[in-house]
Amino acid sequence: MLAIRLPEDIEKRLEALAKATGRTKTYYAREAILEHIQDLEDYHEAERRLADIKAGRSTTIKLEEIMKRYGMVD
Repeated sequence: MLAIRLPEDIEKRLEALAKATGRTKTYYAREAILEHIQDLEDYHEAERRLADIKAGRSTTIKLEEIMKRYGMVD
């Protein structure tokens, strides 16, 4: 369960969208959170991987090598 307070202008926009589409405000809030949380998780994973590369705990492979390895060379 989650309860959040939204700024009045956002609440009004959400309410108008829900009314116009026949969906609930909860539906749109859930969809927005699900989409944004994936972006946040991807960002933090990229940050972790970059830190590993900078610290020498991980390496990179050139795109050309990957393409050659998987037969994707023109």
